[in-house]
Amino acid sequence: MYRILTFNNISVKGLERFPRDQYETSSDIAHPDAVMLRSHKLQESEVPEAVLAVGRAGAGVNNIPVEAMSRRGIPVFNAPGANANAVKELTIAGLFLAGRHICQAWAFARDLDGTDAEINAAVEQGKKRFTGFELPGRTLGVIGLGAIGVEVANTAIALGMNVVGYDPEITVRRAWQLSSRVDQAHSVDELMSRADMVTVHAPLNEATRGLINGSRLAAANPGLVLLNFARSEVVEEQAVLEALDREHLAGYVCDFPSNALKGRDNVIALPHLGASTVESQENCAIMVADQLREYLETGNIRNAVNFPEVVMPRGGKGNRLCVVNANVPNMLGRISTALADAGLNIEDMYNKSRDELAYTVVDVEGAIPPAVVETIGAVEGVLRVRVIE
Repeated sequence: MYRILTFNNISVKGLERFPRDQYETSSDIAHPDAVMLRSHKLQESEVPEAVLAVGRAGAGVNNIPVEAMSRRGIPVFNAPGANANAVKELTIAGLFLAGRHICQAWAFARDLDGTDAEINAAVEQGKKRFTGFELPGRTLGVIGLGAIGVEVANTAIALGMNVVGYDPEITVRRAWQLSSRVDQAHSVDELMSRADMVTVHAPLNEATRGLINGSRLAAANPGLVLLNFARSEVVEEQAVLEALDREHLAGYVCDFPSNALKGRDNVIALPHLGASTVESQENCAIMVADQLREYLETGNIRNAVNFPEVVMPRGGKGNRLCVVNANVPNMLGRISTALADAGLNIEDMYNKSRDELAYTVVDVEGAIPPAVVETIGAVEGVLRVRVIE
């Protein structure tokens, strides 16, 4: 019986992926095999020693101590692309909100007083303040061409916009999905100088923190509209405020309200709605549940943010050995030697590394004795050893 400790409200459709005769899922489990969460800050919780994996039902993992999990040999799974449509829809809505001043106009109309005749007169007098622009022919800059960025770019093309994109690490898969009509920028600075509207879809890390800063905003086209549905820290808020004050930046649409942004007519701050759809939450939960189950039952790894992807079909009827270790020389040799010394024949083996970690899956003929596990576990650099029967 596998035990899954849950934080937050995980979609029932995701939890249903765990067969009840093999899994227990609860928010109150003392010795869990895995942790599944959404926005809970795992840094503030003790992760039990028994935990083999952590699954985040979403894309970002800033609420998980990934480096600490890596040191313990624990893969951290996420759901890239599962919420892409939800974030795309909100981003496209943000383009219309900014272009037509819809939020400001709605607030104006909501606060009108008087008779219908007086309201009609006020409408005719005041509507000129909300004259906007149409999207066709405008240039949208998309920073980050992952699952979300590609969908935003392609949808903007369909709306008649010109699109320029920037992503130095775009994958082959995403490049195939991207419309051929999206032009390439060779730097963030180039993209900012070419666009009328810019939307950011980059993950938060040390390289992207403060990616949109004062100097980049100063080099942007006057009247630029900036959208941020990625992470608040990707954009330097103070630089945005200063650009808005001098009217170099025409508007800022984001998913991250703050005291500094409140009350500004040229700011639309939404309450972190990017992935807040029933469909998105279901998709994320299903995707992560399937990944956790596959790892627990087979040792295969898909979509881990800190481990290499390793998928090896199960062969034979013997045990499967899974080893997490530091990415150092001769580790495969020592694992193979330990198995050979125990008279175990290797049927299949797959080893792959990612940065400082390596992961090895070995199918052997027969059962693996506890003594072999102890021998491999005692090798310097080995972080975790697990046998799947």
